[in-house]
Amino acid sequence: MGAAFQLGKILTISSLFFLFMIAPIQAQEGHGNGDHKNEEAKESGFDPVSMIMHHIADAHEWHLWDITGEDGKKKEVSIPLPVILYTEGNLDIFMSSAFDHGKSTVKKGDREYKLDHGHIEELNGLYVMDFSITKNVFSLFFSAFLTILIFVGVASNYKRGPSKPKGLASFMEPLILFVRDDIARPNISNNPEKYMPYLLTVFFFIWLNNLLGLVPFFPGGANLTGNISFTLVLAAFTLLITNLNGNKHYWKHTLMPPVPVALWPIMIPVEIIGIFTKPFALMIRLFANITAGHIIILSLVSLIFIFESVAVSPISAGFMLFMNCLELLVAALQAYIFTLLSALFIGMATEEAHH
Repeated sequence: MGAAFQLGKILTISSLFFLFMIAPIQAQEGHGNGDHKNEEAKESGFDPVSMIMHHIADAHEWHLWDITGEDGKKKEVSIPLPVILYTEGNLDIFMSSAFDHGKSTVKKGDREYKLDHGHIEELNGLYVMDFSITKNVFSLFFSAFLTILIFVGVASNYKRGPSKPKGLASFMEPLILFVRDDIARPNISNNPEKYMPYLLTVFFFIWLNNLLGLVPFFPGGANLTGNISFTLVLAAFTLLITNLNGNKHYWKHTLMPPVPVALWPIMIPVEIIGIFTKPFALMIRLFANITAGHIIILSLVSLIFIFESVAVSPISAGFMLFMNCLELLVAALQAYIFTLLSALFIGMATEEAHH
């Protein structure tokens, strides 16, 4: 029980670390505004590509729903998010509602900003550094806060001393022990407890964000784990932890491969490239699987509007329900795979030489 209490504390600290290290990283690609429709979409009445990209991309506002006004025009109902821009030594802060969903520009002194398909541009050609709290960044803050809240509650259950876990702790303890006994210890032979804070944080943080991405309403629905910037940072942490803790045997195997010296010019570059391809595979695997799941679900919804037939609705809804259930499995599976491979890479770097 005492070990679980310590794990709860270090996971809370690790979550804070992720909160402040990853939050500034945000995707600058995507549409993010429902009013930016191409001409073909206007002619056909429905553009599935724009709809799908709009939902999986980052945005400077949190879209809730559309309403039809008295004039017959559709209006977006959304939650505005803070826009933080640094331009030529000037810090400009305002709410994204000032852009009116991309219809208006915002003037700040001699600077004029425009929101175009998720990108903020300065109309005078000035370079803009965007530190805005976008949809993905807000989701990251929320999930980090939720992670801290969960594990502070779990840790407090053990402050009273060894006892049977109650409430949320009874659910979380088997998962924590699963990460320790089935992921860390089998793959890291040299002091696996040292790496438990990172492995636990990665497992629960990815899993929680995968689940939040499946919730279709606020505060869910953000495609955070399907954001290449987010998965890049997670993979970079695995890269740093693996190589900073690599022992003499690991680096000797990398820089002096156990092959004939004549093959070193070939094998050394291969080993060095392998250092980076491992976390690269982690980054792409998580990003691609989560994004693909969202695209498939949204594509099934689009079939109803493409065929414009009620007969398609039951088929589309049935497949969509099946995909959502499958995505619940994928949410946990991808968290498990990322954590397992991270532990495996760390274990390979810290394993002692066998004689």
